[in-house]
Amino acid sequence: MTSVTLGPELGEQHKQRPGRAIVIAFVIIPFVAVIATVPLAWHSWVSWHDIAIAAVMYAITGHGLTVGLHRYFTHGAFKARRPLRLALGIAGSLVVEGPIAHWVATHRCHHAFSDKEGDPHSPWRYGVTVGAVCKGLLHAHVGWMFGAGKVSGERYAPDILADRYIMRISRLFPVWAALSLALPAVAGGFWSMSWAAALSAFFWGGLVRVCVLHHLTWSINSVSHVMGARPFRTRDRATNIWPLAVLAMGEFHNTHHAHPTLARAGVDRGQLDSSARLIQLFESLGWAYDVHWPRQDRLDARRRMSTQALPSGTYARDEYDASSPSAPLQEGYRRDN
Repeated sequence: MTSVTLGPELGEQHKQRPGRAIVIAFVIIPFVAVIATVPLAWHSWVSWHDIAIAAVMYAITGHGLTVGLHRYFTHGAFKARRPLRLALGIAGSLVVEGPIAHWVATHRCHHAFSDKEGDPHSPWRYGVTVGAVCKGLLHAHVGWMFGAGKVSGERYAPDILADRYIMRISRLFPVWAALSLALPAVAGGFWSMSWAAALSAFFWGGLVRVCVLHHLTWSINSVSHVMGARPFRTRDRATNIWPLAVLAMGEFHNTHHAHPTLARAGVDRGQLDSSARLIQLFESLGWAYDVHWPRQDRLDARRRMSTQALPSGTYARDEYDASSPSAPLQEGYRRDN
């Protein structure tokens, strides 16, 4: 599989450099910070305040990613009133995985070419041998962000580019990235009224939380295309890995690739999906509407006869025409009232 230049990005290349540099910095720095947590934690340099702040920030930013960037902006799993739409845009930006427009375009491109040439982060990029898959896993997990390929916003995210409110949030990505680290520090400092507490909360609720959430969600790109259960027929190698999906707020990847516009990915018994619960709450409050909840007949139509581990060398086909990459994505291009 070769790299593909997919057209002009969301503006000119020079406009992408600041955002891209920020994402790369937020990949490297928190990872180094997490490595440092072992000796720090060993000496008990963590308080319940730090844990509470990190948990709250993890929940807000994680659901901003799954409910906001993923299920709402990318796939149109529901419609949202403007205040909720703006809140989801900000919460999703705080996860620090790139501006909204770029995130949506990249993910829609992934669905269009999933595990085929043109997929920005397929672990099968280099082949099927052990060495090739190991190299592909590294690429799918984090390496793809360092590549030169650009995804066309005009092709994959025209609805986002046309939304002036969301584009304002998207252009302020450096601000949200800074706030993602500053908010825990401010909360910790005021909670304990000390600079030491602010620094500790910055470390645990900022750097460590960003790193853990990043690598959990990136594992969906990598590991969840190589191993795990495949209860539904798809045209790629997406799998469900229960522990990973639960920690990633209900991102059961095989289910999602079989039914990309559903508001719930945890459709079977025992599949905890906190993102779906949150969408259900928004719907009950009237903030979200036209929610795409699963229908049993459609689930059954795509289900395999039995849950299978990933077969080697074969792809299951679905109703989408692989020769028309945008076909699975059109339902995601929605405008809210």
